Amino acid sequence: MNGKTVVITGATSGIGEAAALALAAKGARIVFVARDEAKASDLTGRLVRANPDAAHDHVIGELSTLAGMRAAGEALALKAPRIDVLANNAGAIFDHREVTVDGLEKTFAVNHMAYFVITHHLAPCLDPAGARIVSTSSMAHGFGRLDFDDLQSEKKYSAMGAYGVSKLCNILFTRELARRLAGRNVAVNCFHPGGVNTGFGSNTKGLLKGVFGLIGPLMLTPAKGADTLIWLASAPEAEQFSGGYFVRRKLTEPSAAGRDDAAAAKLWAVSEAIMAGVGAKEAVAG
Repeated sequence: MNGKTVVITGATSGIGEAAALALAAKGARIVFVARDEAKASDLTGRLVRANPDAAHDHVIGELSTLAGMRAAGEALALKAPRIDVLANNAGAIFDHREVTVDGLEKTFAVNHMAYFVITHHLAPCLDPAGARIVSTSSMAHGFGRLDFDDLQSEKKYSAMGAYGVSKLCNILFTRELARRLAGRNVAVNCFHPGGVNTGFGSNTKGLLKGVFGLIGPLMLTPAKGADTLIWLASAPEAEQFSGGYFVRRKLTEPSAAGRDDAAAAKLWAVSEAIMAGVGAKEAVAG
């Protein structure tokens, strides 16, 4: 990874943090998105210790709003005009339905639209000699049911249901993006990190918070959870794949819903309309 630039969202904790440090140790320059300047400064210091020869950098951004996503994408493009790896990793779960200023259900906004918007802004920066896009999905996609008539979970909401839908969106986004970038020397893949003890879900309350607290000690370390991300970002043998979903470095078949290319194309069109400022309902209506 010497001389290569890696852009990572969700890098100040958990899987993203572990991946950033590991890729820096392999020689990469890391440019990341953070919400908190203190955490960003702390991570930058550790990146410098891992690889003092690279000009690591960051942008402060809020990835739950379209304006924040656009601003982060534009700032990243300035700091990383040539990108070898883009890792879409920021994610969250919410125990009750929250709506962003854009009228989007917050899980959908953070876990899907941020991937979509950031990738849109950074696509022109991808190194034409060869680049990779890696998105963090989850086996939770298996219980996601993508209902275009209720994409923002207005009729029915559960934390795990919305999370599963967002992770299904990650897989469909990966498949459609790989199709659209075919012939451009860009490998586009996503992966399931495993159950990782990252502090994920710490923002929740009640039963859901109790569940995360109970199973936390039984889960993988962030370093183990980041292994497939690091492999997809750096291993020479990984560049042969595009449009794939990986578990423990193995190409794995997602659920039937995760293989629905018509749904992937429709999700892309809806996401593109939302990104352009069309309301969520209007975007689905077409």
